[in-house]
Amino acid sequence: MWDESLVPSINYSGEGCLALPKLNLQFLTLHDYLLRNFNLFRLESTYEIREDIQEAVPHLLAYINNEGDTSFRGWSRMAVPIKEFKITAVKQPNIGEVKPSSVTAEVTFSISSYRAQIRSEWNALKEHDVLFLLSIRPSFEPLTAEEAAKASVPQRLGLQYVRGCEIIEVRDEEGTLMNDFTGRIKRDEWKPPKGELRTVTVALDTAQYHMDVSNIAEKGADDVYGTFHILMRRKPKENNFKAILESIRDLMNEYCIVPDWLHNIFLGYGNPSAAQWTNMPDILETVDFKDTFLDADHLKESFPDYQVCFINPDGSENLRPRPPFRINLPRMLKGGIHALPGNKMSAIDSANDANKEKEELTVEAYTAPDPGPYPQDQPKQNSVRFTPTQIGAIISGIQPGLTMVVGPPGTGKTDTAVQILNVLYHNCPSQRTLIITHSNQALNDLFEKIMQRDVPARYLLRLGQGEQELATDLDFSRQGRVNAMLVRRLELLSEVERLARSLQLPEDVGYTCETAGYFWLLHVYSRWEQFRAACAENEDKPTFIKDRFPFKEYFSNTPHQVLTGDSFEKDMRAAKGCFRHLKTMFQELEECRAFELLKSTADRANYLMTKQAKIVAMTCTHAALKRKDFLQLGFKYDNLLMEESAQILEIETFIPMLLQRQEDGYARLKRCILIGDHHQLPPVVKNMAFQKYSHMDQSLFTRFVRLGIPYIELNAQGRARPSIAKLYNWRYRDLGDLPYVKKESIFHRANAGFSYDYQLIDVPDYLGRGETAPSPWFYQNEGEAEYVVSIYMYMRLLGYPANKISILTTYNGQKLLIRDVINRRCVPYDFIGPPSKVTTVDKFQGQQNDFILLSLVRTRFVGHLRDVRRLVVAMSRARLGLYVFCRRSLFEQCYELQPTFQLLLQRPDHLALNLNEITSYTERHVEDTGPIHLVSSVDEMISIFNWRYQEQYTRHQFDPYMAYPGAHEMQNGQQNSTPMYHSVDTDIPKAANGAAKDMPDESSMEEDKKMDGLINGQNGDVPTLNSNGEVDKEVSRDDESDPLPESNSNEGTTMEE
Repeated sequence: MWDESLVPSINYSGEGCLALPKLNLQFLTLHDYLLRNFNLFRLESTYEIREDIQEAVPHLLAYINNEGDTSFRGWSRMAVPIKEFKITAVKQPNIGEVKPSSVTAEVTFSISSYRAQIRSEWNALKEHDVLFLLSIRPSFEPLTAEEAAKASVPQRLGLQYVRGCEIIEVRDEEGTLMNDFTGRIKRDEWKPPKGELRTVTVALDTAQYHMDVSNIAEKGADDVYGTFHILMRRKPKENNFKAILESIRDLMNEYCIVPDWLHNIFLGYGNPSAAQWTNMPDILETVDFKDTFLDADHLKESFPDYQVCFINPDGSENLRPRPPFRINLPRMLKGGIHALPGNKMSAIDSANDANKEKEELTVEAYTAPDPGPYPQDQPKQNSVRFTPTQIGAIISGIQPGLTMVVGPPGTGKTDTAVQILNVLYHNCPSQRTLIITHSNQALNDLFEKIMQRDVPARYLLRLGQGEQELATDLDFSRQGRVNAMLVRRLELLSEVERLARSLQLPEDVGYTCETAGYFWLLHVYSRWEQFRAACAENEDKPTFIKDRFPFKEYFSNTPHQVLTGDSFEKDMRAAKGCFRHLKTMFQELEECRAFELLKSTADRANYLMTKQAKIVAMTCTHAALKRKDFLQLGFKYDNLLMEESAQILEIETFIPMLLQRQEDGYARLKRCILIGDHHQLPPVVKNMAFQKYSHMDQSLFTRFVRLGIPYIELNAQGRARPSIAKLYNWRYRDLGDLPYVKKESIFHRANAGFSYDYQLIDVPDYLGRGETAPSPWFYQNEGEAEYVVSIYMYMRLLGYPANKISILTTYNGQKLLIRDVINRRCVPYDFIGPPSKVTTVDKFQGQQNDFILLSLVRTRFVGHLRDVRRLVVAMSRARLGLYVFCRRSLFEQCYELQPTFQLLLQRPDHLALNLNEITSYTERHVEDTGPIHLVSSVDEMISIFNWRYQEQYTRHQFDPYMAYPGAHEMQNGQQNSTPMYHSVDTDIPKAANGAAKDMPDESSMEEDKKMDGLINGQNGDVPTLNSNGEVDKEVSRDDESDPLPESNSNEGTTMEE
């Protein structure tokens, strides 16, 4: 693992040649493509595992005890000493092989030394997780500095052997199964794990075992399996290498077929636009756009290069057209609607077309049939007014072929994707679509929006571990959908009984779905047919339908009277609506019938996944993990939609295209829709040599863009103030703003308490220090951390909600330092509390918030922010306010970042506050700065907070019900009269309107600084960041038990990481 010639750990500079496969634009064959990816992925995984071992083992502080055995003084979050290890079974080799067919072992360890949160992480281990067994023999004498410098990593750690193993099952101290997903333990019989010992049954690597045992027999080597001391786990999100490598290996060994239309493009040959829908053989001639267009004008705006002509279904002209619309699409759409290769501009084409006669586009406006008499029958409607470019993306997405959509920040990628799914479901109801995203967050966003469209919930399914976080009342996991179907079955059968009663028939027809099906044919459908036949002869009688409608009594409980008897046509439409309601009901019962016949939960869940669900969603990781299961179950799909596809490794994008068996040598995939943004951050590859030399961080999306495959670039953002959008829109083709951002009042109002909506704040050395690095790459900047947190506290005091503020930084070290400062300064006080998130720019990609405080940390070298893609992500997270804390002299000279920093530096580089505003609401216009107070330093900012706090506090005492948004929090958080900071001089002369005429000068601030500890209302001795700044740069061991804001299990919360 530590062989530098195999896995180079050098910081590759771009010079020289390495013995590594490369991923570039073209590949010889699919096998060549898979082999290169296999080798690179295996090496990258080795590198990551190696780094994790180097990270975890030193914390255990291994030493040789008096008996001469290895013992441990320390503890580590990811590694635990083994109590007992024994091999329980070695099975006979398969025919023709020498290695055993399986080797299982049992490992026992104790979690007694961990606190609750880390315990729960160890308790969450489940089947198929990969663990590592480490054998450690530290040197008897500690190495001298000179020896340590020369020694290799394994020598420094005393590391002898590393072996991998895969969990089969986990049991607690009483031997009860934990985290069992096989159905052996029923949901209602589940109990929390008992005791502190855990026993894990694991499968060892059989080939490695055979080699080890042969070495013992032939060479008299040590018995590796008698020496394991440590069991190490890895973060679940980063530990899926085994399943992905197995999937790639299986793909190499089977005859895998990429669809013919995609094959050459995928390998990088032929005409780049060959897979565009206009060049595909079987396109949809007429598309029913359902609720895509809000009105006729919206449709006309969406096709500016056409003369739109509306007709009725019978072909006559329609003068007052209303949606829904069906459009006959010409094969070659003109104008900015279709995809362009990256180097073309859309403006040139439209200029030439302006002089020509506009072609006609025929649009049929039809009346949607009556959906049914009950409120739940009404379809949910889209309310987004799509731009012409988004309409172009929707048209391309519903046609067969490859669609590439570049979605700059805030341009409605998810809305567009959801509308593609919606229109696709209505135009091709028999087809199934697979949705893949990179993160659970994106998948949940997509799902919450599909829920608000006219796609029945019973056709949606969400696979993987992230469905717990879905913010809907409905459970979309397999288990949840099965339960929903069973509940729905009972509801429908009781409705069938009610229908039978209303027709004076025996009620036992609603006994099962099968009897209900016969009832539909014999009694319901036959009555409807007789009724239709009678209607045909009596069309001249307006009350005929009201008198003779057979299901009148059943529909007597509708909110409005269904049949009025005023006109035959109106009643006929309503009667058809009622019949449609019944038809849907019995169709749903037919779908529930399989759940009556299949008895086990697993069978029901698999039926749901392979037959029932029309839209199946999962992350790319889950797709790779479960590919074998999908093939075994015969999972099928026609369309693939991939969100965030510029953030997914090329091979992880390729695997989801092949989750189904080929049918008679023919690939079933008809559409592939990739949505992403190659101007934002690429997939994470930790080893620099693989990233820079082998281009392993190039996603399939980026490769396709580089190959010149046409793409549609969405061109109107609706997230940020237009002024903030200017900081990043220079990176895109022609990114404008949606009307919403220009009209909405929230974007016109200034940020209360601040003179500007965005600003660069120059942070000089604090206490004589700029950036520091307690360990390599672990950059921190105490001055910026202090400054950012004091601004956050100032905002909270004005009444800004905590969930609207996020603090971002470009380094993990700074993230942990800021969290530490927040834990000490903000968390103890209810009325301040932690912000929505404190995280790195890279982790925050794909999310947004109203106010972003950004710390750039570095003061010596620009570091990895030199990558413009990281800058674009950092600048595009804020909606209303962005405040960047950095060393001006360093960043203004960086050539790559010029366009953004030139804009930032047009404003003062000291924080400009408006001290007249004392609440978070203001009527001031965003371009009006008001009276500006420039803050000279971190210390002055702390004093301003201090003074503001005093002012709030005295006002709060005189007027407990003051009109201040955070007032009620103040009352809860501050019952006694101790001020939060030792106050600065409280008798600052006040202007009539309550603002300070002049802030205290520097000398008085020096004095106040000495008293600047943060005092807790109860006990006054909280450890704090005192004014002379002596705070541990490293988070101390005791602090590891601090509650951290947003410390979810997969986020690094301690220094150890």
